[in-house]
Amino acid sequence: MVTDEPAPGGLDHEAFRSVYAAHYPPLVRLAYLTTGSLAAAEDVAQEAFIEWFRRGDQVREPLPFLRRAVVSRCTSWVRRRRLERRHAAEIPEPVWRPDGDTEAVRAALHKLSPRQRAAVFMRFYLDLPEAQIAAALGCRPGTVKSLLHRALAAIKEDLDDA
Repeated sequence: MVTDEPAPGGLDHEAFRSVYAAHYPPLVRLAYLTTGSLAAAEDVAQEAFIEWFRRGDQVREPLPFLRRAVVSRCTSWVRRRRLERRHAAEIPEPVWRPDGDTEAVRAALHKLSPRQRAAVFMRFYLDLPEAQIAAALGCRPGTVKSLLHRALAAIKEDLDDA
């Protein structure tokens, strides 16, 4: 049941709905590109929105907060997944194939570190400036430049070899 009462963190329901409607799909895509799993990406994005909903009055800018929360949760997810792979046989997941992507580009992106993938996605898909990417990744803009430069060089090398 939805009411007009403020959320526990003092967040207005309509403000939450509007940010959710506008930014949930790009945040899921960011998480998907980082994790490689659509189910995990949806969970990560949902968890980020739940955290924002709970902390509503403490968050001045929701979008940078949500991006940072998604990147942080994706990093944790990737670490857990690597640990699981060391200890158990991998169960293949269904592959979600976004429209317009080629196998070679997907393979090149998959070889990047999660942080590089996140930087590339935020720069070229979300068209974010380096300062916002740096805020989402928790680093300096110079680090973002380095991440992007190295990621693009790796992608170019992979695509040249293909």
